[in-house]
Amino acid sequence: MPLISQFYGILIRMFFNDQEQHNLPHFHAVYGEYSGTFRLDGELIAGNIPPKQQKLIAAWAVIHQDELEALWKSIQETGEYFKIKGLE
Repeated sequence: MPLISQFYGILIRMFFNDQEQHNLPHFHAVYGEYSGTFRLDGELIAGNIPPKQQKLIAAWAVIHQDELEALWKSIQETGEYFKIKGLE
């Protein structure tokens, strides 16, 4: 479960062959004791991330959506990943 980005105390991960969401492209975010699963467009699918952090994650996902889609494809097909810049 590689760490692909981090910003403002939020950790973003994407898993290899993650079947949890029925092959829906997604990533996982952790903020302290909170965690959530997000679509690549930043929409929360499941979890309990506080609203402020949800907005930050959604903004980050929109900015990096093309990179997230390429990363999802790469991880699922080859297991290779790359990091994506966080928010500044």
